[in-house]
Amino acid sequence: MDAFDDVRPAVERLDLLCEPVAAALRAWRGGVPVEEVRYVDTDADKADTAVLVESYGPWLLEQSANCVVVAGKRGGEVSLAACLVLSHTRVDVNGAVRRRLGARKASFAPMETALGATGMEFGGITPLGLPPDWPLLVDSAVADSPYVLIGSGSRRGKLIVPGKALAELPGATVLEGLGV
Repeated sequence: MDAFDDVRPAVERLDLLCEPVAAALRAWRGGVPVEEVRYVDTDADKADTAVLVESYGPWLLEQSANCVVVAGKRGGEVSLAACLVLSHTRVDVNGAVRRRLGARKASFAPMETALGATGMEFGGITPLGLPPDWPLLVDSAVADSPYVLIGSGSRRGKLIVPGKALAELPGATVLEGLGV
């Protein structure tokens, strides 16, 4: 990602990451070496995708992904999951997500629920360090990307991660058409 001056392996910047993300990097497993997960120190005021794209360049919209927390409901039971889609798409909550979770109804989780359950900040939720029992639904376009820019768990900073590494995260399922 040429737009950023200071790009380093995220394992060298654990002090700047929230604990769930730092723990996930310390426990990293998979076919992609953890050193390929990069950290970019960005201003917390530029955490939102639209502001980030405006500040660093429109091409980032195609190379960024958003992670959102959804709540699936069935028979009075609520289950949480995370969805990762490219930033220029939106999550198919009422179609792909609802079907995959086997829920009668699916919606975006309330912000307080998402932040409390993940230990992350609004605008920085990332698929690294999610609760271990959560499903992680990854759009196939994300998994097929050479790399994507995602949240770091806090509003400050971003992670640059190979798409194939995101597809290998604990609980991950790659779905075609998750992002529409």
